[in-house]
Amino acid sequence: MKDFLKKSGWVDILVSIIFAIIGIFMIVKTDLAVKIISYILGGMFIVIGIFKSADYFLSKGKYDFYNYDLFYGIIAIAIGLVTIFCSGLIGTMFRIMIAIWIIYSGLMRLTLSLKLHTAQIDIWKISLIMSIIMIIGGVYMLLQGGTLILTIGIIMLVYSIIDLIESVIFVKYVDKLLD
Repeated sequence: MKDFLKKSGWVDILVSIIFAIIGIFMIVKTDLAVKIISYILGGMFIVIGIFKSADYFLSKGKYDFYNYDLFYGIIAIAIGLVTIFCSGLIGTMFRIMIAIWIIYSGLMRLTLSLKLHTAQIDIWKISLIMSIIMIIGGVYMLLQGGTLILTIGIIMLVYSIIDLIESVIFVKYVDKLLD
C-alpha cells in the first residue's frame, strides 16, 4: 500500500510539472497557444464529423428512424475547418464576448451598489469597488489580445505549484501517514 501511494504521489508530481510547463507556455506564447488549442479542437470536430458521416453510410437502411448522422457529420467537419483556419478570429471573438459579459456584469453590480447606497446599507462601498474592478478588468480584456489565455496560463501555473508542493509533502510523509 505504501509503495502504491508513493508511486501515486510521484505521478502527481509529474502531472504538476506538466501543468506548470503548459501554464508557462500559455503565459509566454499566448498567440501560439490559441492556435494550438484551435488546431486541437478543430481536429477533434473533424474526426467526430468523419466518424458520424461514416456511420451514416455504414448503417444506411439498418435503422427505421431518420438518421441525422450525415448532417451532424458535415456540420462537425465544417466547424472543425473554420476552427482551424480562423483560429485568430475565433480567439478574438471569444475574448470579446467574455470581456463584454464582464463589463455588463460590472455595470449591473455598479447599479446594485448605487441602490445599496440609496438604501443606506454600509456594504455599498465594497460593492462599488468590486464593480469598478470588474469593469476595468473587462475593458482591459477587451483591449488586450491574449488576456484570456494568459489568465488561464497563470491559473494553471499557480495550481501546479500548489499541487507540486502538496504532492512533495505527501511523498515525504506517506510513511508517517500510514503508521
